[in-house]
Amino acid sequence: MNSALHLNYKKRSLDELPLKVELKDVEHYLALLAETPHRMAAGTVGMDDALLRVPLEQGEWSLIRVLAHLRAAADVWGDSIEVMLRLDQPVVTYIHPNKRMKAAGYATLEFHISFEAFCRQRAELLGKLANLSPENWSRSAVIRGRTHTVFSQTRRMALHEADHWEQIDRLCKA
Repeated sequence: MNSALHLNYKKRSLDELPLKVELKDVEHYLALLAETPHRMAAGTVGMDDALLRVPLEQGEWSLIRVLAHLRAAADVWGDSIEVMLRLDQPVVTYIHPNKRMKAAGYATLEFHISFEAFCRQRAELLGKLANLSPENWSRSAVIRGRTHTVFSQTRRMALHEADHWEQIDRLCKA
């Protein structure tokens, strides 16, 4: 997947989201979500856990730390999607992904254990999202005083992960 296909999610406001969810947009973001596990899997073949814990430079993240960060973000945003699909316009308590990452101890796990869990979680999420009706993509919740939708959280997760692809690729080639 070409990283030029996405915009840095931090540079766009959720207010800029389209009012109507288009199938082509859904397919695009689902493809981005499907790509992240494939990139990590392809890049880590034959690498041992000790090597995956070493950052390229001091102050940077190791691949295990990147995976821990992505898992925590997927937990937080995936949980909000689940709640939106289950309840009508809930108010969802915001949890920062870093807080979730630390509480879950993701950065301390062996890579293959954490990666398998990430892949299972991703397959479950993609399975749930694959056949949603347009109405379900527009289901919403209030998070930190702002309205988010299933689509906006899916988009957020996909673009956030895509923003880490270059980092993943660099760490895997080291």
